[in-house]
Amino acid sequence: MGVEKGTRDSDIEREEDLDEEPGEVIESAPPLKVGEERELGNSGIKKKLLKRGLGWETPEFNDEVTVHYVGTLLDGTKFDSTRDRDSSVIMKLGQGEVVAGLDHGIITMKKGERALFTLPPELGFGVAGRDVVPTNSFVRYEVELVSWIKVVDVSKDGGIIKKIVEKGDKHERPGDLDEVLVKYQVALADGTIVAKTLEEGIEFYVKDGHLCPALPKATMTMKRGEKVKLVVQPQYAFGQEGKDASDAICPVPPNSTLYIDLELTSFKPVIDVTGDAKVFKKILKEGEGSLVANEGATVTSKYSDIGKINLVSYTARLEDGTVFERKGIDDGQPLQFITDEEQVIAGLDQAVATMKKGEHAILTVKPEYGFGNIETKRDLAIVPPSSILVYEVEMLDFIKEKTPWEMNNQEKIKAAERKKEEGNLLFKSGKYLRAGKKYDKAASYVGEEEIFGDDEQKLVTAMRVTCWLNKAACSLKLNDFQGAIKLCSKVLGIEFYNIKALYRRAQALIQTTDLVSADMDIKKALEVDPQNREVKLIQKTLKQLQAESNKRDAKLYSNMFADMTKQTSAITKKLKVERADDDMKNVEPVAMEMENVADNSCPPDNGKAVDSC
Repeated sequence: MGVEKGTRDSDIEREEDLDEEPGEVIESAPPLKVGEERELGNSGIKKKLLKRGLGWETPEFNDEVTVHYVGTLLDGTKFDSTRDRDSSVIMKLGQGEVVAGLDHGIITMKKGERALFTLPPELGFGVAGRDVVPTNSFVRYEVELVSWIKVVDVSKDGGIIKKIVEKGDKHERPGDLDEVLVKYQVALADGTIVAKTLEEGIEFYVKDGHLCPALPKATMTMKRGEKVKLVVQPQYAFGQEGKDASDAICPVPPNSTLYIDLELTSFKPVIDVTGDAKVFKKILKEGEGSLVANEGATVTSKYSDIGKINLVSYTARLEDGTVFERKGIDDGQPLQFITDEEQVIAGLDQAVATMKKGEHAILTVKPEYGFGNIETKRDLAIVPPSSILVYEVEMLDFIKEKTPWEMNNQEKIKAAERKKEEGNLLFKSGKYLRAGKKYDKAASYVGEEEIFGDDEQKLVTAMRVTCWLNKAACSLKLNDFQGAIKLCSKVLGIEFYNIKALYRRAQALIQTTDLVSADMDIKKALEVDPQNREVKLIQKTLKQLQAESNKRDAKLYSNMFADMTKQTSAITKKLKVERADDDMKNVEPVAMEMENVADNSCPPDNGKAVDSC
């Protein structure tokens, strides 16, 4: 029953004292202990653990594994051994290169693990047998998993096969917008090198592609620092036409398969800040922690020219490199501003709100979020109309406003009052969207979930109602009628006969053509204040709309009745015709009978006169 170099009892004894490591889970069973044997599911394969492996990862089908193995019969007769040949073997799992059952066993192993597998005939050599292996024999393999290379079908059709030579760090992979730095060497099947990067590598944006279609596709599956070998079929390389020589590549014959050694050295994440591809942020250096300078935070920023981060503290430029603004240079004061206060261009404002302390980033801002289509004079140059702007930003620090749970009740009330007043100023200047945000913020400080004393409750309730009403007014200005209805309804849930809420909800209801509900709100408002001028004016408007609606309805019904009358007339006429036809059908047989009677009573006279018929 022995296997060459046996089941090594000494190894088992040494391993039993080790702490248990996570192992393969078989139908929710606990990991195997050294010396324990168990069937792998219902496969008929038995596995006995001889030595634990390292880590927790195991290979998968299609991976290339390097193994040592010794194959024996149950009586110990050896029929195959890589150890005797003093050379491990590389095999692709799932291909049954040794025997099918061995592949199923190896996918349960960790690097460095040694195990003994007992395989049934159908997963071994079956009825055919092999040399010294009789027909229908159980066989054993003692296997050591030396290492393996992860193999990935990138294109899912065999067109781009990736073999991971060295794993990357972390878990992030570049996205379509990101800028990557890679090194590669490209060879043909005969070993001819047709392209190679310099030692420092080459940068490109994934979405723009590089070299051949396979390169960006493979790069998006890689982690920072990962090294791979790619086998690229012609359809993902240079296809049927091949590639002519250029500065970057030697000639590639038609229908060539490429063999690419590729390393993802690093990448710079690029974020679509506004979601419409008009403000992009490329992160040059990650910031600290997870907090960002969101709305209301006082921001301290400095900018630096591209490639001169350590020398320049703030630079803003045009696409052609023209610098139009610098601040914070030569120990000057860095720029300070509050986000969402229109103190800087919208693109810079929104991008900075996504940055962490210590973060460095390049911003590319389209005109819609920059200075628009007007010429603008800045400190160092004039910005032409419709210019794309480039900023390089370092977030020095920011101070966030206190959140409600960090305040006492008096601080909450004061903060709400301040935000409400800021909203009022914005509303008066026609900035309804920003004003609405201020009212939202104010209401959040005195929200219904906050706990206030009895002497404060009346005040905070009134504050909430005012903020909701003001936000409803903003919604009406912005044609957000459903939003206005919702806010006014919240107010009416507290103050059933609040005239402003009834009036503004009626306005919104009219715009949504719900004239019946609008009429109800107007009548309720007039019950409270019969002489209210605004309500009476909107009632007049409503009556005009109702009259127009009634006219349209009357015309519609008139047309409907006219159509119905025409249809009824047509149906009646049709019925009369059908009835007349039916009557004629009934008359014809009688006429025929009469005709027959006449014929029978007046037989032919054969040319002679008849006295009577």
